[in-house]
Amino acid sequence: MYDPRHTAVLLVDPYNDFISEGGKAWPRVESVAEQVGLLDHLRAVVGAARATGVQVVFVPHRRWEPGDYETWDHPNPTQVSIMERHSFARGTWGGEFHPDFQPQPEDVVVHEHWAQSGFANTDLDMRLKQRGITHVVAIGLLANTCIESTGRFAMELGYHVTLVRDATAAFLPEMMHAAHELNGPTFAHAIVTTAELVEAFGEARSGI
Repeated sequence: MYDPRHTAVLLVDPYNDFISEGGKAWPRVESVAEQVGLLDHLRAVVGAARATGVQVVFVPHRRWEPGDYETWDHPNPTQVSIMERHSFARGTWGGEFHPDFQPQPEDVVVHEHWAQSGFANTDLDMRLKQRGITHVVAIGLLANTCIESTGRFAMELGYHVTLVRDATAAFLPEMMHAAHELNGPTFAHAIVTTAELVEAFGEARSGI
């Protein structure tokens, strides 16, 4: 199902502010993240992808800078929150990728997205298509915002989309439920666990 030559893992927003102790958003994510084993599962998916030859693509949110949204006519609620809290501020620890998720030479880091879709106003689609990618696996933060928007946009562009239940997190369990039980099934082709995905990657590697 996951031919490594045509599959990419989209690692969305692995910033310290989201997934590191002391990060600005970590207190809101921590309960769900620990319940699902987020960090271990992110490590497992990324590690399995690299071992299998699946392309790893970093899909980062805009790193906040002064003046980013103040003159906008209608920033969305998340952008208003970022404007107030300075989440993922450029040049700060919170705006750096978690130490365990650093781009490697073979990885791709695409342009930063301003809102919730990793495809909107970025080079993600072009970078994937130039590599012959047809299948994308979305992991990272948050399940019901950037992961959902990126996955839904990918479906609209014709990609096969996989969501991974325990390689993402959200502020509340209800948001995870909405992402995987209500909204995900309307656009995702597969909704799996990390263990199922890692097994599928292993089978793909042995089948080439």
